[in-house]
Amino acid sequence: MPAKDIYHDTVKRALQKDGWTITHDPFPLQIGKKRLSVDLGAERLISAEKGLQRIVVEVKSFVGQSDVKDLEQALGQYVLYQQILNEMGIERNLYLAISRPTFNSVFTIELGQVLLKNQILKLIVFDNESEVILQWIPE
Repeated sequence: MPAKDIYHDTVKRALQKDGWTITHDPFPLQIGKKRLSVDLGAERLISAEKGLQRIVVEVKSFVGQSDVKDLEQALGQYVLYQQILNEMGIERNLYLAISRPTFNSVFTIELGQVLLKNQILKLIVFDNESEVILQWIPE
């Protein structure tokens, strides 16, 4: 099993504070003989009529020497996981969970903005000290 990201438990607690029930830790994926896993699976009741909202969350710390390299790796994982979820017929929204400092340094500049503008990925921005979710992108 791969090592957990340094913010794994922080994001898990933030999701729980936000009303989510953690259903998988980690969320297993398989394509052919290859087994992979996304960090977390979660769900919460929207309303009695609409039922459950289900998500999977990949947590990334962006602590490498280059935020561009970290973004390339995170984006590659995100795209791969999204394609496997589609192939397996799993109807969950995939999110990349990042800290506020990472959002401010990577996703408020042109490099990150182009990914958000073109809806390439979905983000959960969290505060690592208070362990709360600050923003869902897109909302």
